[in-house]
Amino acid sequence: MSTSFPSYVSVDYSAGTNEDPSDYPTLEAKLEQAVAVTKTGLETYERPAVLWTGGKDSTLVLYILNEVAEEFGYDLPPAIFIDHYQHFDAVHDFIAHWADEWETELIYAQNEDVGRYVDNNTITPGDDIPIAALNEQNQHHVRTLLEYEEESFPFLLDTYVGNHLLKTVALNNALEQYDIDGIFSGVRWDEQDARAAETFFSPRHDPDIYPPHDRIQPILQFDEPAVWDAFWDVIVPESVDGYPTGHVPADSNDLPNDLSVDDIPVSPKYFDGFRSLGSEVSTERSATQPAWHQDLERTTERAGRAQDKEDLMERLRDLGYM
Repeated sequence: MSTSFPSYVSVDYSAGTNEDPSDYPTLEAKLEQAVAVTKTGLETYERPAVLWTGGKDSTLVLYILNEVAEEFGYDLPPAIFIDHYQHFDAVHDFIAHWADEWETELIYAQNEDVGRYVDNNTITPGDDIPIAALNEQNQHHVRTLLEYEEESFPFLLDTYVGNHLLKTVALNNALEQYDIDGIFSGVRWDEQDARAAETFFSPRHDPDIYPPHDRIQPILQFDEPAVWDAFWDVIVPESVDGYPTGHVPADSNDLPNDLSVDDIPVSPKYFDGFRSLGSEVSTERSATQPAWHQDLERTTERAGRAQDKEDLMERLRDLGYM
């Protein structure tokens, strides 16, 4: 692993400081900024990748990345999908289908050490995994970086240890394996308090914590309603033949021209009422209507997530979480 960040990267790490979504008051302004950040990222980094969860935010980033790469003649970076072993089946299906449709190279990142223990011992979500059963890397993360003193941790994604091992360590291993210098991420200022001070280019250069790299964050300026506006006004009409611009479906039965949910680059879980996609065992749908028809202004987007991880978000991000 490289222990220093490459000198060829020169970006403005302060860009976006003290800004919020209101500084980009229209969808057009938000998209223009996203394109500008994406173009700079593709010009600057030699081995970039995009973090893709199948959720609306990272799918928006991937779409913009595809469009900018095609327009300006850049190679399309690979997409890293963190397989934390607790995804909804529908998320796996969505990722595989749209990676093929958009001709995107897909890298599956897993914490294989934890995965082997789970498989070999028939572990199910919520069961305890002994720390002593983990390899040296995972024990280092648990004991030294997380300062976790218990003898075991529950096999659950949305917990302090589980989230770090299943997602962050898996991501770090992929960054090291593929020598990634910049990763496009779909975080937003309004999504979580710990992300409100993020900038469009965010350094992660401490080799004791993660492989040195930068986070490239082109949609910080979007809020949740604007993300859905981008889907129904831009992404879906331009990706799906026969889809009328601006048609916002009332539900899965309100798709035009005999289209089905499988034809639309929107996860079916959003049609089912989920507003945030996390673990199959610890994420609940927010309401019965599709995500874009819920009360986005007065309810919390991540309310369906287990709160242990949410409450520790700032600490997790310091350790390399998105």
